[in-house]
Amino acid sequence: MKKQSYIRITKEFKFEMAHALKGYDGACRNIHGHSYELKVTVAGTPITDESSPKLGMVMDFGDLKKIVRKTIVDVFDHSLVLYDKMPETLISELKKNFEKVILLPYQPTSELMISDFAERIQKQLPGNIHLKHVLLRETVTSYAEWFAEENR
Repeated sequence: MKKQSYIRITKEFKFEMAHALKGYDGACRNIHGHSYELKVTVAGTPITDESSPKLGMVMDFGDLKKIVRKTIVDVFDHSLVLYDKMPETLISELKKNFEKVILLPYQPTSELMISDFAERIQKQLPGNIHLKHVLLRETVTSYAEWFAEENR
């Protein structure tokens, strides 16, 4: 091999989550759920240290999996996600009846969640690994994308 290549690797995840959109003018103002698909792409140069058990890898897929599961999937899977500006009486009643109600400081749209997810993942990556792309699929025909080069 001549030059050390800069390589992207992608790991895919799936989780179930419900949400409702405060003040929305359509059916999504009601609590409803989705089978989300999350694709996370990172990049770097493959490890060249002959003594490393990760020789030839940009990053161990297992390590990326641990990061994304811990910061996103395990947090949001089988949860009800709401904007923290929903009526307090509603939030209180939901929390009495369900264990996993997550309040976010923003409307839980795919667009805002993907931005949040990208930030959470970036904070956990090793310094030599760069988050390049995140795709959050909400339905079979609808998804949001985040690209690093557009978010500098």
